[in-house]
Amino acid sequence: MARHLITSALPYINGIKHLGNMVGSMLPADVYSRYLRQRGHDVLYICATDEHGTPAELAAKEQGLPVDEFCAQAHDAQKAVYDGFALAFDYFGRSSSPQNVEITQHFARRLNENGFIEERAIRQVYSPADGRFLPDRYVEGTCPHCGYDKARGDQCENCTRVLDPTDLIDPRSAISGSTDLEVRETKHLFLLQSKLQHEVEEWVSRHEADWPQLASSIARKWLNEGLHDRAITRDLDWGVPVPADTWPELAAEGKVFYVWFDAPIEYIGATKEWSDLDPENRDWKSWWYEADDTVRYTEFMAKDNVPFHTVMFPATELGVREPWKKVDYVKAFNWLTYYGGKFSTSQKRGVFTDQALDILPADYWRYFLIANAPESDDSSFTWEHFTATVNKDLADTLGNFVNRVLSFSKKRFGEEVPQGSAAGDAEAKLGEQIAELLAEYEAQMEALQFRKAAAALRALWSAGNSYLEEKAPWLEIKTDKDGAALTLRTAMNLIHLYAVVSEPFIPASAKVMREAFALSDDTATWVSPEEAKALAAVPAGTAFTVPPVLFAKLTDDDLAAYKERFGGEPAQ
Repeated sequence: MARHLITSALPYINGIKHLGNMVGSMLPADVYSRYLRQRGHDVLYICATDEHGTPAELAAKEQGLPVDEFCAQAHDAQKAVYDGFALAFDYFGRSSSPQNVEITQHFARRLNENGFIEERAIRQVYSPADGRFLPDRYVEGTCPHCGYDKARGDQCENCTRVLDPTDLIDPRSAISGSTDLEVRETKHLFLLQSKLQHEVEEWVSRHEADWPQLASSIARKWLNEGLHDRAITRDLDWGVPVPADTWPELAAEGKVFYVWFDAPIEYIGATKEWSDLDPENRDWKSWWYEADDTVRYTEFMAKDNVPFHTVMFPATELGVREPWKKVDYVKAFNWLTYYGGKFSTSQKRGVFTDQALDILPADYWRYFLIANAPESDDSSFTWEHFTATVNKDLADTLGNFVNRVLSFSKKRFGEEVPQGSAAGDAEAKLGEQIAELLAEYEAQMEALQFRKAAAALRALWSAGNSYLEEKAPWLEIKTDKDGAALTLRTAMNLIHLYAVVSEPFIPASAKVMREAFALSDDTATWVSPEEAKALAAVPAGTAFTVPPVLFAKLTDDDLAAYKERFGGEPAQ
């Protein structure tokens, strides 16, 4: 089986992420990783907190903590939420790790040796009130492109255009708010992306036909506009230090690398963190170095991160002139909106992941978010849509099927799977239908089409309900007890099948369904369409229990309470 390296966008350290962050990277990466593991592939899913840069320093300052202490606490808080969502990372690291420092500095030295880094004197914003040069995110103002008045000096959150601090209209210090800003000369390192333009173009051309249109179009847009040389150092106290053995003057001035230079390297750094925990059994380089023929690398990220991972980081890897693994497939997502307005960490708009887990178990959110993933376009979260989806798909279609089959069988036949008649035409027809739907589900998962995969999974669940309604064992038992027993035995085998194949979407509920049956040798990780036809994984005589209700229906009162707490109108 293939070796699959999977990464998702690194969540930034300054605060708990919202549902849009979850569905735009980490959750679909987890669903895909789980699916591949079940199919027998060797999978390594790596992620980490992105801890450097201005927002980390500002957030630490706001909380009155040293920045390293703040980041350590914030990392643990985020990891707890991701554990709550059952994200099965193989390793969740930190970009402030010694491993990332080591590899980032190695990359910088190699780029310099190869002529792709240049030291330049530039004019930069200086704040006399703060007594320091202000890195890009320490400068706020009005975006010259869209007029958004809270744009940062590196990128406008509203229109996503990349900026320099001197581009901003009416700039001010993010530290003190002072508008008394000057422009002074200082020195920084520049990555000469312009010299790598053609190499990046050739690399993108070899891959873009396989990528989703969203990813390829963003990469192509950046390339068509031309790659510009980019400053990769900043005047900050927190970050990967410029190595003194290569740039002693800048190191003495305390320069650190720009967060967008070291953050993508952290995927490699985090893999080394994972490997260093068990070096005798884990080889981090086998995943990243000279691995083009042995590893398939898939990245998951929202569209605002796509340029950095399809253009900027590949340029870095190409310039190093070493055989580091580059991404094979970029799964890009549009945005999940909240009633038509943007989720926003900085403005506390929308539902945040810790709040979501306070309301309902993770499987409710996992299923809804993936079933409505913003793949082809932005999609909107509304409480009305959420409650309707939970009630129809999870409570009625799946949960009710499991409960009524097991409850009715226990009441009429006891606590063992009944034998009943031999399978007949209805069961043969059902088996063919299940095999066809399962093949469709597999095909959509292989293609990373998550909404379509969710629709195929939903259709699998619906097939069981249709079979149950057709056979009506509650009526059948009055005239044909063995026929009713066959119907229930077949339905129980469907429940077991649902437990296996639903695990990537709803792992906790899948575990409950599977454990309802006392199967001593239940080691199957997947069920092929051909195997599914027989519907015979749970033989007659197997003991079973009726689990608690899998999914509670959400009421009008629940809906009203959610809207009162979080609001239910488009952002103005």
